[in-house]
Amino acid sequence: MALRTGLYIVPTHRWYIERTVWLIAGIVLLGATALAVFVHPLWILGVTATGLVSINVSLSGFCPVGNVLRLFGFTPMLGESSSGRWYFLQTDRWYLERRIYLAVGINISAASVLILVHSAWWALFTAFVGGAMVWFAATGYCIMANALYWLGAEPRLNPDSLPSGRCANCAMSPACIADHARHA
Repeated sequence: MALRTGLYIVPTHRWYIERTVWLIAGIVLLGATALAVFVHPLWILGVTATGLVSINVSLSGFCPVGNVLRLFGFTPMLGESSSGRWYFLQTDRWYLERRIYLAVGINISAASVLILVHSAWWALFTAFVGGAMVWFAATGYCIMANALYWLGAEPRLNPDSLPSGRCANCAMSPACIADHARHA
């Protein structure tokens, strides 16, 4: 991976499946963390479940929340085009957004276990990640995504960075978000 500069910001012009999943996951993280701190520590298992689902999405591409959103009419930007009516995240290679699912899943799962066995102060981390996910969904900016971007991970949702995950020129999808006619 080659180091790079600049900012990585995902499109926020519409609510596609992946962006909405980040929002829902962030709200679940914030809610479960608050319930664990103020009601009962076992509510942190909501964070653990979110982390395990995130790891599963990164490895298998199957996202239960994404599939529910698909039923409600949301469209994907990183979904496999061959999956028909079901939503599966593209798993053809380890692009930046897929790495985010894995890293977030591992981090919040580990932190939720640490909350139960070590210290409730770890809830600050899960609350931070939940807030960062809501911020990511709202603004398109994510601290972890930018760190991975600067380290050279190739994004698929950034229209100005090719190859795009929704780019016909890359044989990945028939719908290009990068508007290659403008870039050609």
